Amino acid sequence: MAYIDQFFEVLVESKASDLHIGESQPPKIRRHGEIVPIRDEPVTNEEAAYMLSEIAGPARWEKFEAGGDLDFAYEMNEESRFRCNFLKQTNGYGAVFRLIPTRILTLDELKVPPIIKTFGELRSGLVLVTGPTGSGKSTTLAALIDYINTNFSRHIVTVEEPIEFVHQNKNSVITQREVPENVTSFPSGLKAALREDADIVLVGEMRDLETISLALTAAETGLLVFGTLHTNNARKTVDRMIDVFPSDQQSQVRTMLAASLRGVIAQLLLKKGDGSGRVAVNEILVANPAVSAIIREGATQKLEDVIVAGRSQGMQFMDDAIWQVMQQGICTPHEAYMKAIDKNRFRKFLPPEDQGL
Repeated sequence: MAYIDQFFEVLVESKASDLHIGESQPPKIRRHGEIVPIRDEPVTNEEAAYMLSEIAGPARWEKFEAGGDLDFAYEMNEESRFRCNFLKQTNGYGAVFRLIPTRILTLDELKVPPIIKTFGELRSGLVLVTGPTGSGKSTTLAALIDYINTNFSRHIVTVEEPIEFVHQNKNSVITQREVPENVTSFPSGLKAALREDADIVLVGEMRDLETISLALTAAETGLLVFGTLHTNNARKTVDRMIDVFPSDQQSQVRTMLAASLRGVIAQLLLKKGDGSGRVAVNEILVANPAVSAIIREGATQKLEDVIVAGRSQGMQFMDDAIWQVMQQGICTPHEAYMKAIDKNRFRKFLPPEDQGL
Protein backbone atom coordinates (compact mmCIF):
# COMPACT_ATOMS: atom_id res chain seq x y z
CA MET A 1 0.00 0.00 0.00
CA ALA A 2 1.36 3.41 -0.98
CA TYR A 3 1.61 6.12 1.71
CA ILE A 4 -0.86 8.37 -0.17
CA ASP A 5 -3.52 5.62 -0.24
CA GLN A 6 -4.63 6.58 3.29
CA PHE A 7 -5.73 9.98 1.92
CA PHE A 8 -7.39 8.36 -1.10
CA GLU A 9 -9.37 6.10 1.26
CA VAL A 10 -10.73 9.16 3.09
CA LEU A 11 -11.68 10.68 -0.28
CA VAL A 12 -13.53 7.52 -1.39
CA GLU A 13 -15.32 7.09 1.96
CA SER A 14 -16.38 10.77 1.94
CA LYS A 15 -17.78 10.42 -1.61
CA ALA A 16 -15.51 13.31 -2.62
CA SER A 17 -14.20 13.99 -6.14
CA ASP A 18 -10.70 15.44 -5.70
CA LEU A 19 -7.74 15.34 -3.30
CA HIS A 20 -5.55 18.46 -3.06
CA ILE A 21 -2.02 18.12 -1.68
CA GLY A 22 0.02 21.28 -1.16
CA GLU A 23 3.23 21.74 0.77
CA SER A 24 2.77 23.75 4.02
CA GLN A 25 -1.03 23.31 4.06
CA PRO A 26 -3.26 20.45 5.22
CA PRO A 27 -4.45 17.85 2.68
CA LYS A 28 -7.93 18.82 1.41
CA ILE A 29 -10.75 17.13 -0.48
CA ARG A 30 -13.47 18.56 -2.74
CA ARG A 31 -16.89 17.26 -1.74
CA HIS A 32 -20.03 18.42 -3.62
CA GLY A 33 -18.06 21.38 -4.92
CA GLU A 34 -16.68 22.56 -1.52
CA ILE A 35 -13.01 22.14 -0.50
CA VAL A 36 -12.45 20.97 3.09
CA PRO A 37 -9.28 19.94 5.03
CA ILE A 38 -9.04 16.32 6.19
CA ARG A 39 -6.47 16.91 8.95
CA ASP A 40 -4.99 19.85 10.83
CA GLU A 41 -1.24 19.39 10.22
CA PRO A 42 0.20 20.82 7.02
CA VAL A 43 2.08 18.62 4.55
CA THR A 44 5.86 18.99 4.93
CA ASN A 45 8.37 19.06 2.08
CA GLU A 46 9.65 15.58 3.02
CA GLU A 47 6.12 14.13 3.21
CA ALA A 48 5.10 15.67 -0.13
CA ALA A 49 8.25 14.45 -1.89
CA TYR A 50 7.85 10.96 -0.42
CA MET A 51 4.15 10.46 -1.20
CA LEU A 52 4.34 11.91 -4.71
CA SER A 53 7.57 10.27 -5.86
CA GLU A 54 6.40 6.88 -4.53
CA ILE A 55 3.41 6.66 -6.90
CA ALA A 56 5.10 8.45 -9.82
CA GLY A 57 8.11 6.11 -9.99
CA PRO A 58 11.69 7.23 -10.73
CA ALA A 59 11.34 8.07 -14.46
CA ARG A 60 8.18 10.18 -14.07
CA TRP A 61 9.51 11.87 -10.93
CA GLU A 62 12.67 12.91 -12.79
CA LYS A 63 10.51 14.34 -15.59
CA PHE A 64 8.39 16.23 -13.03
CA GLU A 65 11.46 17.63 -11.22
CA ALA A 66 12.78 18.91 -14.55
CA GLY A 67 9.51 20.30 -15.97
CA GLY A 68 7.40 21.28 -12.94
CA ASP A 69 4.25 19.52 -14.21
CA LEU A 70 3.19 15.90 -14.60
CA ASP A 71 -0.03 14.13 -15.65
CA PHE A 72 -0.66 10.40 -15.29
CA ALA A 73 -3.21 7.90 -13.95
CA TYR A 74 -2.78 5.85 -10.75
CA GLU A 75 -4.77 2.79 -9.73
CA MET A 76 -5.11 2.23 -5.98
CA ASN A 77 -7.25 -0.91 -6.38
CA GLU A 78 -9.85 -2.35 -8.76
CA GLU A 79 -12.47 0.14 -7.56
CA SER A 80 -10.37 3.32 -7.51
CA ARG A 81 -8.37 5.01 -10.27
CA PHE A 82 -7.10 8.57 -10.05
CA ARG A 83 -6.11 11.18 -12.60
CA CYS A 84 -2.97 12.75 -11.12
CA ASN A 85 -1.61 16.21 -11.78
CA PHE A 86 1.66 17.14 -10.04
CA LEU A 87 2.76 20.78 -9.98
CA LYS A 88 5.35 23.04 -8.43
CA GLN A 89 3.96 26.13 -6.67
CA THR A 90 5.28 28.99 -4.54
CA ASN A 91 5.36 26.87 -1.36
CA GLY A 92 6.91 23.80 -3.00
CA TYR A 93 5.32 20.60 -4.25
CA GLY A 94 1.61 20.33 -4.99
CA ALA A 95 -0.75 17.81 -6.58
CA VAL A 96 -4.41 17.37 -7.45
CA PHE A 97 -6.01 13.95 -7.82
CA ARG A 98 -9.40 13.34 -9.45
CA LEU A 99 -11.23 10.10 -8.60
CA ILE A 100 -12.23 8.24 -11.76
CA PRO A 101 -15.08 5.79 -11.16
CA THR A 102 -14.14 2.37 -12.53
CA ARG A 103 -17.75 1.50 -13.38
CA ILE A 104 -18.88 3.45 -16.41
CA LEU A 105 -22.40 4.78 -15.87
CA THR A 106 -24.83 4.41 -18.77
CA LEU A 107 -26.45 7.37 -20.53
CA ASP A 108 -29.76 6.31 -18.93
CA GLU A 109 -28.21 6.29 -15.45
CA LEU A 110 -26.76 9.76 -16.06
CA LYS A 111 -30.28 10.96 -17.03
CA VAL A 112 -28.89 12.95 -19.96
CA PRO A 113 -31.30 14.06 -22.72
CA PRO A 114 -32.22 11.02 -24.90
CA ILE A 115 -31.06 12.83 -28.08
CA ILE A 116 -27.44 12.24 -26.95
CA LYS A 117 -27.78 8.54 -27.92
CA THR A 118 -28.35 9.55 -31.54
CA PHE A 119 -24.87 11.12 -31.65
CA GLY A 120 -23.48 7.63 -30.95
CA GLU A 121 -25.42 6.24 -33.91
CA LEU A 122 -23.76 8.56 -36.46
CA ARG A 123 -21.25 7.21 -38.98
CA SER A 124 -19.24 10.41 -39.57
CA GLY A 125 -18.89 14.04 -38.55
CA LEU A 126 -17.80 15.97 -35.45
CA VAL A 127 -19.53 15.91 -32.06
CA LEU A 128 -18.20 18.23 -29.33
CA VAL A 129 -18.71 17.66 -25.60
CA THR A 130 -17.96 20.88 -23.76
CA GLY A 131 -18.00 22.44 -20.31
CA PRO A 132 -15.69 23.85 -17.65
CA THR A 133 -13.18 21.66 -15.79
CA GLY A 134 -14.96 19.25 -13.46
CA SER A 135 -18.34 19.44 -15.20
CA GLY A 136 -18.52 15.72 -15.95
CA LYS A 137 -17.56 15.86 -19.66
CA SER A 138 -15.41 12.74 -19.37
CA THR A 139 -18.23 10.84 -17.61
CA THR A 140 -20.76 11.72 -20.33
CA LEU A 141 -18.30 10.87 -23.12
CA ALA A 142 -17.41 7.55 -21.46
CA ALA A 143 -21.13 6.69 -21.29
CA LEU A 144 -21.53 7.60 -24.97
CA ILE A 145 -18.55 5.44 -25.98
CA ASP A 146 -19.96 2.61 -23.83
CA TYR A 147 -23.34 2.97 -25.60
CA ILE A 148 -21.59 2.56 -28.98
CA ASN A 149 -19.45 -0.30 -27.62
CA THR A 150 -22.60 -2.12 -26.42
CA ASN A 151 -24.80 -1.58 -29.48
CA PHE A 152 -22.50 -1.38 -32.53
CA SER A 153 -19.43 -3.10 -33.89
CA ARG A 154 -16.97 -0.29 -34.59
CA HIS A 155 -13.25 0.36 -34.12
CA ILE A 156 -12.98 3.16 -31.57
CA VAL A 157 -9.60 4.86 -31.01
CA THR A 158 -9.23 7.19 -28.03
CA VAL A 159 -6.36 9.64 -27.56
CA GLU A 160 -6.32 10.86 -23.95
CA GLU A 161 -4.03 12.59 -21.42
CA PRO A 162 -4.22 10.55 -19.25
CA ILE A 163 -6.61 7.62 -19.89
CA GLU A 164 -9.44 8.05 -17.40
CA PHE A 165 -12.18 5.48 -17.97
CA VAL A 166 -10.90 2.08 -19.08
CA HIS A 167 -13.22 0.41 -21.62
CA GLN A 168 -13.42 -3.36 -22.17
CA ASN A 169 -14.29 -4.58 -25.69
CA LYS A 170 -17.98 -5.50 -26.01
CA ASN A 171 -19.36 -5.38 -29.56
CA SER A 172 -16.70 -2.88 -30.63
CA VAL A 173 -12.92 -2.93 -30.59
CA ILE A 174 -11.51 -0.13 -28.42
CA THR A 175 -7.91 1.08 -28.70
CA GLN A 176 -6.99 3.54 -25.92
CA ARG A 177 -3.79 5.57 -26.33
CA GLU A 178 -2.30 7.80 -23.66
CA VAL A 179 -0.34 11.01 -24.29
CA PRO A 180 2.67 10.99 -23.86
CA GLU A 181 3.06 7.32 -22.76
CA ASN A 182 1.81 5.64 -25.97
CA VAL A 183 1.77 8.53 -28.45
CA THR A 184 3.67 11.83 -28.33
CA SER A 185 0.75 14.27 -28.77
CA PHE A 186 -2.94 14.64 -29.64
CA PRO A 187 -2.19 15.60 -33.28
CA SER A 188 0.09 12.58 -33.81
CA GLY A 189 -2.53 10.28 -32.21
CA LEU A 190 -5.20 11.72 -34.50
CA LYS A 191 -3.01 11.36 -37.60
CA ALA A 192 -2.25 7.74 -36.69
CA ALA A 193 -5.95 6.96 -36.18
CA LEU A 194 -6.54 7.75 -39.86
CA ARG A 195 -4.22 4.82 -40.68
CA GLU A 196 -5.60 2.47 -38.00
CA ASP A 197 -8.89 1.54 -39.71
CA ALA A 198 -10.77 3.56 -37.10
CA ASP A 199 -14.50 4.28 -37.38
CA ILE A 200 -14.59 6.57 -34.35
CA VAL A 201 -11.91 8.74 -32.75
CA LEU A 202 -12.18 10.36 -29.33
CA VAL A 203 -9.81 13.31 -28.83
CA GLY A 204 -9.42 14.05 -25.12
CA GLU A 205 -8.47 17.72 -25.55
CA MET A 206 -8.95 19.98 -28.55
CA ARG A 207 -6.94 22.95 -27.41
CA ASP A 208 -4.67 23.92 -30.30
CA LEU A 209 -4.91 24.75 -33.99
CA GLU A 210 -3.26 21.55 -35.22
CA THR A 211 -5.55 19.22 -33.23
CA ILE A 212 -8.71 21.12 -34.24
CA SER A 213 -7.61 21.23 -37.89
CA LEU A 214 -6.91 17.47 -37.94
CA ALA A 215 -10.22 16.72 -36.19
CA LEU A 216 -12.11 18.69 -38.87
CA THR A 217 -10.22 16.87 -41.64
CA ALA A 218 -10.87 13.46 -40.03
CA ALA A 219 -14.59 14.26 -39.72
CA GLU A 220 -14.68 15.35 -43.37
CA THR A 221 -12.98 12.15 -44.53
CA GLY A 222 -15.70 9.96 -42.99
CA LEU A 223 -14.72 9.33 -39.37
CA LEU A 224 -16.97 10.08 -36.42
CA VAL A 225 -14.88 12.36 -34.17
CA PHE A 226 -15.72 13.15 -30.54
CA GLY A 227 -13.77 16.01 -28.97
CA THR A 228 -13.86 18.06 -25.78
CA LEU A 229 -13.48 21.81 -25.26
CA HIS A 230 -13.62 23.98 -22.13
CA THR A 231 -16.51 26.15 -23.31
CA ASN A 232 -19.84 26.70 -21.53
CA ASN A 233 -22.35 26.65 -24.38
CA ALA A 234 -22.80 25.88 -28.08
CA ARG A 235 -22.23 29.41 -29.36
CA LYS A 236 -18.91 29.82 -27.50
CA THR A 237 -17.88 26.35 -28.73
CA VAL A 238 -18.38 27.26 -32.40
CA ASP A 239 -16.59 30.60 -31.87
CA ARG A 240 -13.63 28.90 -30.16
CA MET A 241 -13.24 26.34 -32.97
CA ILE A 242 -12.97 29.17 -35.51
CA ASP A 243 -11.06 31.77 -33.46
CA VAL A 244 -8.12 29.38 -33.01
CA PHE A 245 -7.28 29.91 -36.70
CA PRO A 246 -5.61 32.98 -38.24
CA SER A 247 -8.16 35.42 -39.72
CA ASP A 248 -7.22 34.64 -43.34
CA GLN A 249 -8.17 30.94 -42.79
CA GLN A 250 -11.38 31.51 -40.84
CA SER A 251 -13.86 31.55 -43.75
CA GLN A 252 -12.47 28.20 -44.99
CA VAL A 253 -12.69 26.77 -41.44
CA ARG A 254 -16.28 28.00 -41.12
CA THR A 255 -17.13 26.11 -44.31
CA MET A 256 -15.44 22.94 -43.02
CA LEU A 257 -17.12 23.18 -39.60
CA ALA A 258 -20.53 23.87 -41.19
CA ALA A 259 -20.14 20.69 -43.25
CA SER A 260 -18.81 18.37 -40.52
CA LEU A 261 -20.38 19.50 -37.20
CA ARG A 262 -23.14 17.12 -36.10
CA GLY A 263 -23.77 18.43 -32.61
CA VAL A 264 -22.60 20.09 -29.41
CA ILE A 265 -23.33 18.77 -25.92
CA ALA A 266 -22.46 21.48 -23.37
CA GLN A 267 -22.57 20.47 -19.73
CA LEU A 268 -22.58 22.24 -16.35
CA LEU A 269 -22.98 20.85 -12.83
CA LEU A 270 -25.34 22.60 -10.41
CA LYS A 271 -25.18 22.11 -6.64
CA LYS A 272 -28.36 20.51 -5.34
CA GLY A 273 -30.28 22.67 -2.89
CA ASP A 274 -30.34 19.94 -0.24
CA GLY A 275 -26.54 19.58 -0.25
CA SER A 276 -26.68 15.94 -1.40
CA GLY A 277 -24.47 16.40 -4.46
CA ARG A 278 -24.67 17.93 -7.91
CA VAL A 279 -26.89 17.58 -10.96
CA ALA A 280 -25.82 17.86 -14.60
CA VAL A 281 -27.60 20.21 -17.00
CA ASN A 282 -27.04 20.18 -20.76
CA GLU A 283 -27.30 22.49 -23.71
CA ILE A 284 -27.81 20.48 -26.89
CA LEU A 285 -27.20 21.76 -30.41
CA VAL A 286 -28.14 19.42 -33.27
CA ALA A 287 -26.66 20.59 -36.56
CA ASN A 288 -29.38 21.13 -39.18
CA PRO A 289 -29.34 23.24 -42.39
CA ALA A 290 -30.08 26.42 -40.39
CA VAL A 291 -27.12 25.75 -38.04
CA SER A 292 -24.81 25.05 -41.00
CA ALA A 293 -25.84 28.31 -42.69
CA ILE A 294 -25.26 30.30 -39.47
CA ILE A 295 -21.76 28.80 -39.05
CA ARG A 296 -20.87 29.54 -42.69
CA GLU A 297 -22.05 33.15 -42.31
CA GLY A 298 -20.19 33.58 -39.01
CA ALA A 299 -23.45 34.77 -37.37
CA THR A 300 -23.17 32.65 -34.21
CA GLN A 301 -25.33 35.09 -32.20
CA LYS A 302 -28.29 33.52 -34.07
CA LEU A 303 -27.57 30.03 -32.67
CA GLU A 304 -29.51 30.70 -29.46
CA ASP A 305 -32.74 31.28 -31.45
CA VAL A 306 -32.19 28.09 -33.47
CA ILE A 307 -31.63 26.05 -30.29
CA VAL A 308 -34.76 27.47 -28.61
CA ALA A 309 -36.81 26.88 -31.79
CA GLY A 310 -35.35 23.37 -32.28
CA ARG A 311 -36.85 21.78 -29.17
CA SER A 312 -38.84 19.28 -31.28
CA GLN A 313 -35.51 18.06 -32.76
CA GLY A 314 -34.10 17.42 -29.28
CA MET A 315 -32.30 20.76 -28.91
CA GLN A 316 -32.08 22.41 -25.52
CA PHE A 317 -30.89 25.87 -24.48
CA MET A 318 -28.71 25.96 -21.34
CA ASP A 319 -30.79 28.55 -19.50
CA ASP A 320 -33.96 26.51 -20.18
CA ALA A 321 -32.27 23.40 -18.72
CA ILE A 322 -31.19 25.41 -15.64
CA TRP A 323 -34.69 26.89 -15.35
CA GLN A 324 -36.23 23.40 -15.33
CA VAL A 325 -33.94 22.20 -12.54
CA MET A 326 -34.69 25.33 -10.49
CA GLN A 327 -38.47 25.02 -11.06
CA GLN A 328 -38.33 21.41 -9.80
CA GLY A 329 -36.68 22.67 -6.62
CA ILE A 330 -33.52 20.63 -7.24
CA CYS A 331 -31.21 23.69 -7.11
CA THR A 332 -31.57 27.09 -5.44
CA PRO A 333 -32.37 30.28 -7.41
CA HIS A 334 -28.91 31.57 -6.37
CA GLU A 335 -27.14 28.56 -7.92
CA ALA A 336 -29.28 28.87 -11.08
CA TYR A 337 -28.47 32.60 -11.28
CA MET A 338 -24.71 31.99 -10.89
CA LYS A 339 -24.61 29.43 -13.74
CA ALA A 340 -27.08 31.07 -16.15
CA ILE A 341 -26.11 32.97 -19.30
CA ASP A 342 -28.98 35.49 -19.11
CA LYS A 343 -28.75 36.58 -15.45
CA ASN A 344 -31.80 38.88 -15.66
CA ARG A 345 -34.10 35.94 -16.25
CA PHE A 346 -33.19 34.50 -12.84
CA ARG A 347 -32.51 37.67 -10.81
CA LYS A 348 -36.14 38.17 -9.71
CA PHE A 349 -36.12 34.77 -7.96
CA LEU A 350 -33.21 35.71 -5.69
CA PRO A 351 -33.87 36.64 -2.07
CA PRO A 352 -34.04 40.47 -1.61
CA GLU A 353 -30.53 40.69 -0.06
CA ASP A 354 -29.03 39.13 -3.24
CA GLN A 355 -30.94 41.25 -5.76
CA GLY A 356 -27.95 43.54 -6.24
CA LEU A 357 -25.72 40.74 -7.61
